[in-house]
Amino acid sequence: MDDQLLHDLREIVGAEHVLVDVDVMSPYVVDWSRRFSGPALGVVRPAGTEQVAAVVRLCAAAGVAMIPQGGNTGLVGGSVPGPGGPGAAPVIVSTRRLTRLDPVDDLSGQVTVGAGVLLADVHAHAREARWEYGVDLAARDSATIGGTIGTNAGGIRVCCHGMTRRQVVGIEAVLPDGSVLSHLGGLTKDNTGYDLTSLFVGSEGTLGIVTAARLQLVRPPTASSVAIVAVHDAADALNLVRNAVPTGVRLLAAEILDAATLRRVVEVSGLPMPVSADAPHVLLIETESAERGDVELHLPDDRDAVVAVDPVDRATLWAYRERAAEAAAALGVPHRFDVSVPLGGWDAFVVDMTSRLADVPDVDEVLVFGHLADGNLHVEVLGPRPDDERADEVVLRCVADHHGSISAEHGVGRAKAAYLHLTRSPVEVATMRAIKAALDPRNLFNPGVLLD
Repeated sequence: MDDQLLHDLREIVGAEHVLVDVDVMSPYVVDWSRRFSGPALGVVRPAGTEQVAAVVRLCAAAGVAMIPQGGNTGLVGGSVPGPGGPGAAPVIVSTRRLTRLDPVDDLSGQVTVGAGVLLADVHAHAREARWEYGVDLAARDSATIGGTIGTNAGGIRVCCHGMTRRQVVGIEAVLPDGSVLSHLGGLTKDNTGYDLTSLFVGSEGTLGIVTAARLQLVRPPTASSVAIVAVHDAADALNLVRNAVPTGVRLLAAEILDAATLRRVVEVSGLPMPVSADAPHVLLIETESAERGDVELHLPDDRDAVVAVDPVDRATLWAYRERAAEAAAALGVPHRFDVSVPLGGWDAFVVDMTSRLADVPDVDEVLVFGHLADGNLHVEVLGPRPDDERADEVVLRCVADHHGSISAEHGVGRAKAAYLHLTRSPVEVATMRAIKAALDPRNLFNPGVLLD
């Protein structure tokens, strides 16, 4: 049956776009964290919505599960097969050939793009039309629009523009029965029932395959300045942001790194230490400026800080933050946690979490950095084996005790599906299961992801 299915898939997308060789498939079956992987029957790369629908109908008729996949930059196992078990291996449906890129509608400030378009390419396309896409993150050169929609990605501009859900005003998706849901009008006012667009944002490929989206763009800042400032802790950093950003000035980003993370970034990147080496934390803050060269940021004279207005210098300062995950990965296979806590609760959570982790065997180092203005921490725990989940349970239960969320922007995936109940009520989980069962009653789309 598998041979017949693969033959029929080749008839739909072309033989060169059905990958079955184990070595060729290897980049598709392991996610970026290096902790999650599993066997696949094959990788299928359809070129358009019609081909995606035909692939879905064929796999559904054969009872074969499907794993939607974009750039495969995820960190929670949400875009790769599970470790295997009873039943046939799934088919990975890659969206990378869905590269539709319509002209920017200057009147509405919107653009329709295919799910396989890279985030960096959307940025460039919008910039050419004097617009900007409000979602940005370090993986911009490999993350796809479909993937960021599937996880409701956040990134470095959330404090200014909000999460991905706020930027998506229309969706096209292939449902588990092979039918195509298309709602790409992008109307500002469209109060006609359930918001299906928002339903698919953050659904992690469990309800269908997003093939295209209508994105709302924003006007870019005229200019900006970036500063790295030594701070005592997150509370000190938040207070600095509150007092240093003038009224009416747009805060574009506010990021924080602890001393251990900054030290590792400097070691891996070769960048110089930007402030005093004994700084407990550093704050990276970017604000909009009315004119090029202006600095709309009132820093106290006694602060240890470096400020950049030139594009090259701004990019250099941003490198300290954007290379944090890379620096952790250079030390091994870290256990990565993307969590959020209420604003003002960052420091108490970190103290409690690190205290609990001190009792977990094999934990060598804990790095903490993230999106300060959103309460979104990225925690990297180094030492435990990739399949040792003792640290995972400690961190996620600590998050629940501090009234946070076990996933701020990376999604739940396979990594956190068993812990979803920690920060979602039984009624909420049951509602999610009901939606999943209504659209995908045979559980063929990303089984084991989001809902355990």
